[in-house]
Amino acid sequence: MADNNYDPRNSAPVPPQGSGYTQQPTQRVTYAAPVAPAPAPKSGRGRTFATAFIGAGLACALAFGGFAAYNGATGKSSTGSVVLGSSSNGDITASASDESTELAEQVADKALPSVVAIDVYTNTSSTGSMIGRSSGSSQNLQETSLGSGVIISSDGYILTNYHVVEGADALKVTADGQTYDATVVGTDETTDLAVIKVDATGLTAIEIGSSADLKQGQWVMTVGSPFGLEQSVATGIVSATSRTISVSDSDSSSGYSTGSGSSTVYTNMIQTDAAINPGNSGGALVDENGKLIGINAVIESYSGNYSGVGFAIPVDYAMNIAQQIIDGKTPTHAQLGITTISVTSELNQRYNLGSDSGAYVNSVSGAAESAGLQEGDIITKVDDTQVTSSTDLIAAVRSHNVGDTVTVTYLRNGQEQTAQVTLQSDEDTSSSLSEQLGTQYGYGWGNSGSSYDSGSASGSAA
Repeated sequence: MADNNYDPRNSAPVPPQGSGYTQQPTQRVTYAAPVAPAPAPKSGRGRTFATAFIGAGLACALAFGGFAAYNGATGKSSTGSVVLGSSSNGDITASASDESTELAEQVADKALPSVVAIDVYTNTSSTGSMIGRSSGSSQNLQETSLGSGVIISSDGYILTNYHVVEGADALKVTADGQTYDATVVGTDETTDLAVIKVDATGLTAIEIGSSADLKQGQWVMTVGSPFGLEQSVATGIVSATSRTISVSDSDSSSGYSTGSGSSTVYTNMIQTDAAINPGNSGGALVDENGKLIGINAVIESYSGNYSGVGFAIPVDYAMNIAQQIIDGKTPTHAQLGITTISVTSELNQRYNLGSDSGAYVNSVSGAAESAGLQEGDIITKVDDTQVTSSTDLIAAVRSHNVGDTVTVTYLRNGQEQTAQVTLQSDEDTSSSLSEQLGTQYGYGWGNSGSSYDSGSASGSAA
């Protein structure tokens, strides 16, 4: 889903390998990732950290709005077994207009007990899945990375990023000064979210806010473990909302990269200038009332450290995914059922596509095929949202629910046409798309929206 380009197939124009074709520039972004330890003391335990960009191999696309917003801070799950979020509604008496530090102090006091440090261990003799596995001790376990998490229930459910726990063989969670073994309840690679569980009661669940009406300039605080420095806070503002950013494995400078050339597009992200550094992944972004409004996930930086531009997953969406995982469901995401190429002026000049922008349809299956879309079509709009690239297309699609019907405007042989497409689940389309992409490029397939580098060009699924 990144702004990448797959080679069109069959009679379609194909930018040849080594042809000098240059991909459109994308943002330099990295995960606000767990970082590998190095020996030095911290919080009574021996470790310091070399920065690392996590190429988590997400091979997926992230967009928000594909589910109804999480309803209420204290709503029970559909099974009635778990209450998420704090049942209290504590007020902060200070305000952002105060010139003193009183607001930050009150918010920190409220939020810090609900944010944990996560130490990630891998078994040097095993690469098995973490899901369902107890994080018991082993002589082969080595601490390889760390991150943060947010307590969302008093009985031990913790929300974090998928890339924090991805590949873990054991997890240790430090909450309120106590250390617990943790297991992974479930993950959603597509949204970069995961829920883990510790065997504890009486934990301080965070108070859940809303990300629906955030405003630029609104006061916020980040809470987490930057560079393993547990229980750290930083203040700032909401710099922007509804940001679309792209993260690729090329941004990884550590051994975490899978080398698949995959990239992940995050849409509808909250941008903040509150400090987010490696180790903050999975931590909390809270508002002036100490309520959770986002899960810290990504930074934009050329150094890998704080540069004033960080991004968080909106809480309304994150809590909905968490609820589904806890309920034992597999989260699904809306898809058209196509792979696409971002159309550029260079491609148009070279192959006479008839447009300098849009999303070139490279392959079709499922809902898109049923609606009459064909290879070679150039999609320019979804409903009223303009589409100038593959990234735009997937962001537009993923802003809808599975089952929604959208109007897709496209060019075919220079003529503008429209199609009504009922969006389907990526569970329905990923298998056929995987087969197509694997055949073309020899790569495997993760979840929807994967993009894989193939020499000079690569592409995206929607």
